[in-house]
Amino acid sequence: MVNVLYAGSVSACFELENTLPYYCGDEYTVKLDGKEMFKSNTNVFSLFSLTPGKEYTLEVTGHDAVKFTTAKETCAFNVKDFGAAGDGAHDDTINIQTAINCLPAGGRLYFPEGTYCTAPICLKSHITLDFSEKAVLLGLTDTERYPIVPGMVKDVVTGEDINTGTWEGNSVPMHQALIFAEFAEDIRIVGNGTVDGNAQNSVWWVNVKERKIARPRLLHFNRCKDITVHGITAQNAASWQLHPYFSQNLNFLDLTINAPKDSPNTDALDPEACDYVNIIGCKFSVGDDCIAIKSGKIELAKKYEQPANHHTIRNCLMQFGHGAVTLGSEMAGGVKKLTVNRCIFNHTDRGLRIKTRRGRGKLAVIDGVLFENIKMDGVLTPIVINMWYNCCDEDRYSDYNTTREALPVDDRTPYLGKFTFRDMVCENCHVAACFADGLPEQPIDEITVENIKFTYDADAKPGFPSMKNNNVQMCRAGMYFDNVRKLTVKNIDISGNDGEVLIANNCGEITKDI
Repeated sequence: MVNVLYAGSVSACFELENTLPYYCGDEYTVKLDGKEMFKSNTNVFSLFSLTPGKEYTLEVTGHDAVKFTTAKETCAFNVKDFGAAGDGAHDDTINIQTAINCLPAGGRLYFPEGTYCTAPICLKSHITLDFSEKAVLLGLTDTERYPIVPGMVKDVVTGEDINTGTWEGNSVPMHQALIFAEFAEDIRIVGNGTVDGNAQNSVWWVNVKERKIARPRLLHFNRCKDITVHGITAQNAASWQLHPYFSQNLNFLDLTINAPKDSPNTDALDPEACDYVNIIGCKFSVGDDCIAIKSGKIELAKKYEQPANHHTIRNCLMQFGHGAVTLGSEMAGGVKKLTVNRCIFNHTDRGLRIKTRRGRGKLAVIDGVLFENIKMDGVLTPIVINMWYNCCDEDRYSDYNTTREALPVDDRTPYLGKFTFRDMVCENCHVAACFADGLPEQPIDEITVENIKFTYDADAKPGFPSMKNNNVQMCRAGMYFDNVRKLTVKNIDISGNDGEVLIANNCGEITKDI
């Protein structure tokens, strides 16, 4: 079966229904109204340069034909009609912003072939940006062209604090993102062109720890809803590539997100305190986490009580990041109802990576996490659940965050609930198959691992399975669990490990069939 994931005015995205991760196995041919368009072998594919408000018939080899209709639009503007040069030299910022300002609701701004140099641009509701195949939106390298957005702004009438800027879970000033929207809705960024932050040719990646203002993201959506980003290549952001924040109803479809492996903090896609997020058919290769699901640090969590909720990640390919799918560490608002399936993780440091610690707070609840039908190759440690994460906070080396003694459960104590991992193949591991380390006063509630095969790289290198204080390197270790209330291990095939297959310390109910 072929499912229609999205049909906008000029692009559409489709998904093959099967049980295979990312690739469908056999090459297929895509025809549109009887005309052959291309051949592919991925489960998710897209069509571009469609006609608005038109019914189409889609044919895919081995599947029944599907009819779909593109959305209507009010008008379409060519950005060059507003004076944009697209020559890779002229500053097109004012021209692009003017075109956006002039678009009526339901309008589309089209970028034909060319390289459009720009400083940050602001979007508004009910519009579409459409990048043709050879169109590149290229960030200017002058850091002074990226305005500073304050962390909090007071309403002059009510005195209420309104959060506008953010970095790593706190309301702090930040440089404006290259593409930026706040309190907007019904926005689409589509096409098979490229949005390039151009940080590799600037100074954004130099001495990053000395910067007092957070570096700009590539795309940032603050308190927006009904957002679709489809088809584009997003790359070389100064920091995170895509960062939706306190937003809802978000679709990220068939994207390619790139950054050099050694680029600092260049996470691919970090939804923070968002509700109903679909990340489907995307390909990631970045210098930090591929996907990091967040919900702020404790002060934001107390103020807004907004968890990251209802996230679906499917048919994605993650490569060379620190973590393929990471939760935290800024997760004080909690993470609930996450499903990850039919994905491939290649040569990431970790597959699933949960990062939390004492001090995240009682609202920092992660629960209802399902990973299934995942293929990993060359992942150092496929499963990491770490309640001792020791980065990013001033008190990370304090006695409070280092003692292994049970402390009182209070308003600062996070909670990890139910986690299920099943139907996975993890080849060429290095450090450990699984490493889960809970708090003695608040053990991880329930972990189930079943129908998983682990093998180890013949030249496996030792490393740290998680980032925590008092760390110990491992190599070819099996499954390690500490402070887990209920543990179920069924139908596990491990070959090439050194030492015991299962080490379970301070665990409650244990069911095992290895």
